[in-house]
Amino acid sequence: MKYNLIIFNYPVSILFRINAYLCTENQDLSSMNISRRLNEETIWLLFLCLAAFFINNSSLPTDIMETRNIVTAREIVADGNWLVPTMNGVLRIEKPPLPTWIAAVVETLNPRDLSTQRSAAGLAAAMWTMFLYFVGKYTTRRRDYAFISTLVFITCYNVILMGRSATWDIYCHAFMMGGIYYLMRLLYDDRYYAHSHKWRWGLLAGVFMGLSFMSKGPVSFYALLLPFLIAMLYSVRPTMRGKGGPLALLIILTLVLSSWWYIVLWITHPEMLHYVLSKETGAWSNHNVRPWYYYWRFFSEMGAWALLTLAALIVPYWKKRVPQPRQYTAAVVMLVSSLVLLSLMPEKKMRYLLPMCVPVAYSVAHILLYYKDRHVWDRFADLLFKINGTIVALVIVAMPVLIHLFVYGRGIIDHGTAIFVDVLCLAVLWYLIRSMRLHKIIDMVNSVAILFLIAECFMIKSIGMAFGNPDKHSIHEVVKQENVKHLPFYHPASEDLRIEMVYQAGRKILPVDVNNLNDIASKAPCVLVTREPLSQAIPAKVLAHLDTIKVAQCDDNVHPKSNKHYSRQFLNQVSIVKVKK
Repeated sequence: MKYNLIIFNYPVSILFRINAYLCTENQDLSSMNISRRLNEETIWLLFLCLAAFFINNSSLPTDIMETRNIVTAREIVADGNWLVPTMNGVLRIEKPPLPTWIAAVVETLNPRDLSTQRSAAGLAAAMWTMFLYFVGKYTTRRRDYAFISTLVFITCYNVILMGRSATWDIYCHAFMMGGIYYLMRLLYDDRYYAHSHKWRWGLLAGVFMGLSFMSKGPVSFYALLLPFLIAMLYSVRPTMRGKGGPLALLIILTLVLSSWWYIVLWITHPEMLHYVLSKETGAWSNHNVRPWYYYWRFFSEMGAWALLTLAALIVPYWKKRVPQPRQYTAAVVMLVSSLVLLSLMPEKKMRYLLPMCVPVAYSVAHILLYYKDRHVWDRFADLLFKINGTIVALVIVAMPVLIHLFVYGRGIIDHGTAIFVDVLCLAVLWYLIRSMRLHKIIDMVNSVAILFLIAECFMIKSIGMAFGNPDKHSIHEVVKQENVKHLPFYHPASEDLRIEMVYQAGRKILPVDVNNLNDIASKAPCVLVTREPLSQAIPAKVLAHLDTIKVAQCDDNVHPKSNKHYSRQFLNQVSIVKVKK
């Protein structure tokens, strides 16, 4: 936790510095009131970021993408292969290496600590949140809109989950959001300020976009930048006078930062690069192929904002009512463009909808701003407001029930903690009902944020414990034993080894040909990790020349046996193998 707070201090200081700069741009109110209001909003958003991305961030189990990234980072540190990393001894160049380099730096500073690894991803998520706030404020010139859209964004559970996972996605979209902000400053500053720092904005936009490419290739260019450009061209087209040079700088920097690593690979490992590029291209068209309508339920991924997300698509209705119809329409155009572009890709997964949280937050914020600015609503708007509030209220009521059934009932938390959470939920319910009755929209949005705050502080850890595998006996504990910790680890080359096993072992588990006595003898004494008992994994004629000692039977499933995701792939026997003298 010490490292988490140290890391988190950096975005805190950055936000306060930019906050001070923003205070000088508004002269409509007294500077004291502006500073006070901004500071209150900033502190609240920072606190929500801390809860969303840092508190209890090691409670949930790692997924396969996270284990791949961390295993590669560990091998970078152990072997020093920064330019050409490996994963379990095999070249790992399927993804650009920036997030893995960050993970390797974290591994150097605090080895084998999942919380610190995820804190680095949380820092990226906080940066994404920060730039989303500034883009929202810049496009509408309204602090309340920026504040509301940020609250909506940070209460999308997809954002929270990915901000707690040390993978590539959160980095590429966070950097791209920064690139979008500085691109906007380059293109539109001359509309608002007498002097525009075009070269500065072009430089920063190029750097951030290049870093986005180095995080996950062109993913965010396609899923976040392209929808933004479509919406920008639809809403307010910028004048290009005097911007050719800065735009050229932006493009050159983006190309250089995006391509230099691939040029190094092309020079050093051309065959491997060609193979990986072909494999990755094929994966997009052959792996997890879904029908074009697969994302029809995209709105359900937005959690508490699902209903308002659907409602925001009723453009003819809201365009006549929202305070800023052009900006609202641009947000919806960005949302629809993102959905269409993602639907055109053959490979589809629900986590690929992560960048859509940006236009959803902006679109929903315009609807909420209508409720905030208008004191009298028509029947449809009033009914929508009440239904959405009722749904949130029902969720709040359900939380204590779920806690008592799945958390307290299983002895994961004590009675006092359960009662405390019950009281908090009742307080939030009262706060929500009061804000709805008094039409205090920001208070209503804050009640949703507080609900997430309670879940992040009190429930995430309990969820990880409640749905874990009670019979787990991980290889992570086995490798610490004196009789095996100094021996090399291998697995039969004929068996596919799950990378999660390598992650848990904290060391390479390399393939060996168990049908070849000479191959085993050259590596013995060693530890062999097999799915089946050695009598079935090794041919009898080879086994006759070996001395074997069974060390443990490992179960590295993160789910219990009753879960459909429980797999025999995580059941392995660990044995010491020696050649008979």
